[in-house]
Amino acid sequence: MQQAGSAGGTSGLRPGAAGAPPTIDAARVGRLPRRIVAVYVSAVGLVVASGAWLAVYGFVEPWIALAFGTFVAVGELMRTTLPGDRAQAPLGAAGALAYALLGALAGERTHHGVAQVVVVTTGAAMVGMVPRVVRGRQPRWDSVARRVLSVGVAALLFQPFYNRGVLLRHGLEHGPANGAYLAVCAGVAALADMGLAALLAGAHSGARFTHALRDESCALLRIGSAIVATGVVIAIAAGEIGLWALPLFSVPLLLTQAGFRRYAAIRATQRQTIASLARATEVAGYTLPGHAQRVTLLACRVGRELALNEGELLLLEYAALMHDIGQLSLVDPIPGGATALLSRTEQRRIGQLGSEVIRRTGVPPEVAEIVARLAEPYRRPDGSRDGDVPLAARIVRVANAYDDLACDDPGPARREEVLAQLREETAQEYEPRVVEALARVCQRMPG
Repeated sequence: MQQAGSAGGTSGLRPGAAGAPPTIDAARVGRLPRRIVAVYVSAVGLVVASGAWLAVYGFVEPWIALAFGTFVAVGELMRTTLPGDRAQAPLGAAGALAYALLGALAGERTHHGVAQVVVVTTGAAMVGMVPRVVRGRQPRWDSVARRVLSVGVAALLFQPFYNRGVLLRHGLEHGPANGAYLAVCAGVAALADMGLAALLAGAHSGARFTHALRDESCALLRIGSAIVATGVVIAIAAGEIGLWALPLFSVPLLLTQAGFRRYAAIRATQRQTIASLARATEVAGYTLPGHAQRVTLLACRVGRELALNEGELLLLEYAALMHDIGQLSLVDPIPGGATALLSRTEQRRIGQLGSEVIRRTGVPPEVAEIVARLAEPYRRPDGSRDGDVPLAARIVRVANAYDDLACDDPGPARREEVLAQLREETAQEYEPRVVEALARVCQRMPG
């Protein structure tokens, strides 16, 4: 990656020392862990209350519960990573939603309520995590909490009204009206799940809730809509054909999941290839160890702070990983990897050479354009702004300069010193809003 100078003339700035530890791997927003705890406590409270209810009033229709619980557990075992690096279990989510919205089964009324739906869903989700725990990996508590709470919302909107005959009295238990009501219940549950996902994702990534909510809403329009539709269809079809609805009407969702999984696998392979290529500069001694990953992580967090969408963040990630590849054209490595000693003409030459390498890797052409423009300052010599430079290039430029200056001392005092130096350069070299976004990200770093 291009260092402070390759990002553009950071005059008088001191590059970091080799072997410095990552500066932001453990970054967290101080108040967000409390939100995560609140979600967990809510889920645990709902499960405990549901268990107590069943202990008093009893468990009904165990074979139906076993069938749906098994279906949900199998779906959890088939969890996959979908676009956007989201680990989801579409089949398990659809099965849990169908059980929450289940009224009649093969023409016979069911009598399970909200408490039983919550307990069965929780048990199935826990069973689905067993192989992961056996392999020594961390349990997905976020997913369990989301599943319990969102399914609880769906069950709360349907089961009490169904079991008490309210839907029957208002003509909502049969025909198109029933389908419409189930769709509304499923939609509300999906929105609740989207909000929980945004809350938890924002806590883990440091992104603002509104930005995380926007990303999750995009995900809902993709696989989420298929989950909602499948859950509703299974619940309706089970009223006529019984438990056969589970395998029959899950096939379309399985095909959709397979398509998403294939796409995610292709993208993961592409990223691994890019990351391996980016390490070439470190192996050859042109850049500091871990520099590529640190700058990439920081750039992506700044990108989220500036409300970049998922597609823009992907291009930003690729550019941050590969933006130093042009240094391989140098005969001798620059001390510390910093190119501040080079002229802007040489910096641009390095960027162009790196861009040509990237164009031959199959990476989206936008990435090559970002790398080619990294040496361009925020303002021209006449004081006008160069509006043709991609925002991603400006973000990588700032993130790269920060890591060069702060990687040897990631403490709060050094951060403030580096940010002050970067602010001094906003008159020409760095875009002010990018530097301020970086400052907000730095404020959320642990001391």
